[in-house]
Amino acid sequence: MFLGIEIGGTKLQLGVGRGDGSDFVAFERLDVNPAAGGQGIRDQIKEVGRKLVAAHSVQRAAYGFGGPIFGSRGIVQTSHQIAGWDQFPLSQWTEQELGVPTKLGNDCDVAALAEASFGAGRDAHSVFYVTVGTGIGGGLVFNRKIHGTDRPASAEIGHLRPGLDATSYKQTIESHAAGPGIAHATRIRLESMRQAGEATRDLHDFRERCGGNFEQLTTKAIGEAAAAGNQLAREQYVAATRVLGWGIAQMITLLAPEVVVVGGGVSLVGEEIFFAPLRAAVQQYVFPPLKDSYRLVPAELGESVVVHGALALARSE
Repeated sequence: MFLGIEIGGTKLQLGVGRGDGSDFVAFERLDVNPAAGGQGIRDQIKEVGRKLVAAHSVQRAAYGFGGPIFGSRGIVQTSHQIAGWDQFPLSQWTEQELGVPTKLGNDCDVAALAEASFGAGRDAHSVFYVTVGTGIGGGLVFNRKIHGTDRPASAEIGHLRPGLDATSYKQTIESHAAGPGIAHATRIRLESMRQAGEATRDLHDFRERCGGNFEQLTTKAIGEAAAAGNQLAREQYVAATRVLGWGIAQMITLLAPEVVVVGGGVSLVGEEIFFAPLRAAVQQYVFPPLKDSYRLVPAELGESVVVHGALALARSE
């Protein structure tokens, strides 16, 4: 048996399993207390992890960490959400505290491994995974092996800069196409319409959804409005998926993966609102000889994808 651990900004998930995509033998989900920092998360892992290792004769463990890592060294570079992780030797610490050999992976990388092994890309040799949520991350897998584990970063599609005018490191695909970027662009457009004195049905719909305060408008509410037929909301998704599609097209042009798997909360609005305009944008920008060489499909493994990927990483050693 193996232990897979996902460390995120809001949740900590631990699963025991065979690492072959089968059901978990045991699974624990805990909330993260940001005020407790990295030490608080490590205390949770120590308490729950020791019980799981003892109860299920765990042989090896692996992580999917939500932030930049040096995977081959087992070191976390930092977390952009939780303090107390800078240059932390997580693999070594886990081996000392839980008593099992431990590998460290980035959360998007191990999610890519899971989708390539057991999910939407299981029939392909080369799979690129994109998650679109609060941020945008990527992972590249060739023949069930994660690419770039010996590099400071790899497959960071969300940090591509769309166009030569994007001279700041903050002007990224993520800033346009992740959830906060969609919400920010929508709020700006709505405020402009209000100041211009426009009175459309779509504008009224948004006022109703956020109680008249556009600053309270969430990406979830925009997605719900789009699903209900709000044309303005749909236009915001078209704008966001065009930027993301441009980035995916550049990636396909360079790497030529057989399958591109897209997951994350923003993608859950579905085919008509998200995937159809995304596919159209990719087709517009990709190198023409590669237009019919890939499949772009929704992710299949849901909220437990990172834990499945961490288990597969542990099993692979």
